Amino acid sequence: MAATAANAGWVVDTLRAAGCVFAEEEAELLLGAAAEGADLARMVELRAVGHPLEHVVGWAEFCGLRMAVGQGAFVPRRRTEFLVQQAAALARPGAVVVDLCCGVGAVGAAVAAAVPGTELHAADIDPVALGYARRNVAPYGGRVHEGDLYAALPAALRGRISLLVVNAPYVPTDSIALLPPEARDHEPRAALDGGPDGLSVQRRVAEGALSWLAGGGHLLIETSTRQSPATASAMTSAGLTVRADSSEEWSATVITGRRPLT
Repeated sequence: MAATAANAGWVVDTLRAAGCVFAEEEAELLLGAAAEGADLARMVELRAVGHPLEHVVGWAEFCGLRMAVGQGAFVPRRRTEFLVQQAAALARPGAVVVDLCCGVGAVGAAVAAAVPGTELHAADIDPVALGYARRNVAPYGGRVHEGDLYAALPAALRGRISLLVVNAPYVPTDSIALLPPEARDHEPRAALDGGPDGLSVQRRVAEGALSWLAGGGHLLIETSTRQSPATASAMTSAGLTVRADSSEEWSATVITGRRPLT
C-alpha cells in the first residue's frame, strides 16, 4: 500500500484501536517511512500487534540524531541522553571514547557528534546490534568490536581510554516480566537482564576498568536511583574516585568514576 493522505485516517484508526496512545504522531512517522518506499500496510500491522515503533520504521531519534535500529535490537532510551550529556562535558577533541555494551552504538555516536575529533570505539557481544552500530558510528570514523566486554577491545587501547561510557543492562532478572511488552517481547534479553540484583554486568565493567582507562580517564555508567549506591560502591572498590549525577528532566542517574592520574 502506498503512502497517501487518504491513508492517514485509516492508519490512525487502526493504531488507536490497537491501543496506541499517540496514534496521530505514530501514523505520521509510519506514513513518512512508507513515502520512502516501505510497505505501509505491513508496517501498520506490525505496530498494531506490538512491535516497537522504532523497529517498524527502522530508526530511533536520540540526541537529535537518527539512529538505525531494527528487529532484535535494543532501542535507545531518551533517558540515556543524560549519559551522553555527562560524557560530552568531559570529552575533548582527540579523546579516546569507548561505548561498551554499545547496542546499536547510539551513545558513542552521539558523544562523537557532540565532540568532533574523538577516536570512537563501540563494542558489544550481540552481532545483530553491531550491524546497526556500524551504520551509526560510521559518520564519525568509529570502529566496532564484537565480544564480551573488555575481551572485545584491541589490546592497543589498554591504558589509553579517556572516556568509557556504559549503558549495561541493569534490570533485575525477576523484573523482566514487569517490563512493557515492547521491550519484554521484542528486545534481546541480554540487553535488559542485569542478573539477580541488576548489577552483574556493571560490577564486571567496574572491576576491569582501571587497566583500560588512561590516567585521569573516566568511566560513566547509567543506573537507576535505587541501584546507584551499589553502582558507586563497585567503582570505588575498583579504585576509582566516584561522583553521582541525577536529572529529574530525564529521570536518569549516571555514576562517574575517575582513574587517578598516577
